[in-house]
This record gives sequence, C-alpha cells and structure tokens, in this order.
Amino acid sequence: MSLLPAVEISRLAHRYGEHEAICDLSLGIAEREIFAILGPNGSGKTTLFRVLSTLIPIQQGDVSIFGYSLRRDAAAIRARLGVVFQAPSIDKKLTVLENLIHHGRLYGLNGHELRGRADEMLARLGLAQRRRDLVEKLSGGLRRRVELATGMLHRPRLLLLDEPSTGLDPGARSDLWQYLEQVRAQDGVTVVVTTHLLEEAQRADRIAIMHRGTLAALDTPEALQAAVGGDAITIRTKDPAGLAQEIQNRFQAPAKVIDGSVRLEQPEGHQWIVRLVEAFPNQMDSITLGKPTLEDVFIHFTGHQFWNEDATS
Repeated sequence: MSLLPAVEISRLAHRYGEHEAICDLSLGIAEREIFAILGPNGSGKTTLFRVLSTLIPIQQGDVSIFGYSLRRDAAAIRARLGVVFQAPSIDKKLTVLENLIHHGRLYGLNGHELRGRADEMLARLGLAQRRRDLVEKLSGGLRRRVELATGMLHRPRLLLLDEPSTGLDPGARSDLWQYLEQVRAQDGVTVVVTTHLLEEAQRADRIAIMHRGTLAALDTPEALQAAVGGDAITIRTKDPAGLAQEIQNRFQAPAKVIDGSVRLEQPEGHQWIVRLVEAFPNQMDSITLGKPTLEDVFIHFTGHQFWNEDATS
C-alpha cells in the first residue's frame, strides 16, 4: 500500500449551534486504502462525510485531498471525487443508461468518450443487460450498483460512500465490497466509507472509530481487537457497582460497569469464568465470555456500548 496521503485532516472542528459535531479531529488516509469511519448516530461521521465531499464548508481546521486544500481548491477536489450518498441520488424515472449519461455530462464528458465510459461501468458492475431498464424496476442491490457506476464514471481518485450498505441484503452487501476491493486493486482508487455496521467496518484496511465528535481509536481491525487485551467477560447482576468493586478488591482486576453490566477484559477468559463463579456464586444472574469484537473495541475505548450512543447528528 502506498504511504502517500490521499486525505489529511488537521484539527477539524464543526458545530451546529451549541452542538459540537466534530471536535479537534486529525487523521490521515493513505492512497489506495479502504478506510472505514465507524460510529453510531451522533458520532460525527456524517458531518465528516459532508465536509470531505465539499457539501459544507470548513469551520475550523484544515483538510487537504491529494495535496489540494479544501478551503481554497474545492473545485479541483470535486473533479477527483466520486460520491455515493446514503439517500439515493439517481433518477428512478430514467433508465440505467440515461442516469449514467446525464451524470457524465455534469463532469464534462460527451460523445464517444461518455458512451465508452458508460459501457465500461455497466460491464464492470454487471449492469450491461439492464441498461434500458427503468431504475424504479430494479432491486435495492442493483440500484446501489447504478449509484456506484455514476460515482465512478469520471474515474475519480477518491471514492466517498456514506452508509453504502443501507437497505442491502447480505448478498448485495458482499457484492458491493468485492467491487470496492476491485476498484482499489485495478484503478488505484482510495475508498472512504462511513458506516454504523460493525461487520462492514471489519472489511476495511483501517478503521477510525468516532465517538461524540472525537477520534476514539484508529488502526487496523486486527490491531484494534488486540488492543482490548484479552477475552471480554460480561456479568449480569442485580448490583453491578457492588460486584465490580468486590471483583477489584479480591482479584485486583479492573472491572467496569457498562450499561448495567459488569465487564472485564482478561487473557485466558475461560479460566476467569471459573474463578468468578466460585467466588460470587449467588451474585450473578448470568456470565458470558467472548473473543473481542469491534463492539468490544468501542466499549474499551469509549466506555459505552455501541448502540447506546446519542442519536443526534
């Protein structure tokens, strides 16, 4: 993978009135990287997508994309961007080919060049036989392919996708990610995806975990899971605070109360299950053990469960 930066974000901040959607965010994304911005509603990922796609201006900080400043060179950056929004942006009353033709003209493509690129994208995305079909007649997965075709028609260097798997069944989601890996490998495209789907982020090269407008963690999926430091043990009990304190006093093991449950992260977790059950047999309603997941990573770095985050933008 290239070490050259495709995107450099430096001390970015954005507010909506009194609400701070992004706070002092800095990170870099390498060329040819598939990069996931992971977070629940209210984490700031949608605001970050809007900034990167030039939909809203920078309030504070700076962003450069392929060396162009987003503050000064937005037009040059747009020519290098492909954008796929969460909400459909294609016209359902037009055919697949008509959507591509109209989109290509917005980027200054015409004539044989436009037709050639449209044919190329239709073939690559398995849409050649559907070129004359109205978009409203297509399944959700096929519509998403049309969105991708329009986003890639002008051969962008950076492809931004906001919640790309929304409404897709598992098969269509798998097809989508196979295509993203293909455009990275064959065309050298850098791919940035925002998502609230933990299993989707797992397929990225690196993940930025957003939490209430800040960067909670940034690394490969494997490194993030290794950072948890052991197996995840969750205990349901009527007195979580009391049991957590007793565990710390008896075993000198850090135990936290997370959303009404006691949580520990320990190597050789199966051995800890036996110790805990023997030590506190009458204080547990249930105890579970699991290998670290991205949700465990989120809890580890934020102290909150992924799905219990605030639902503000």
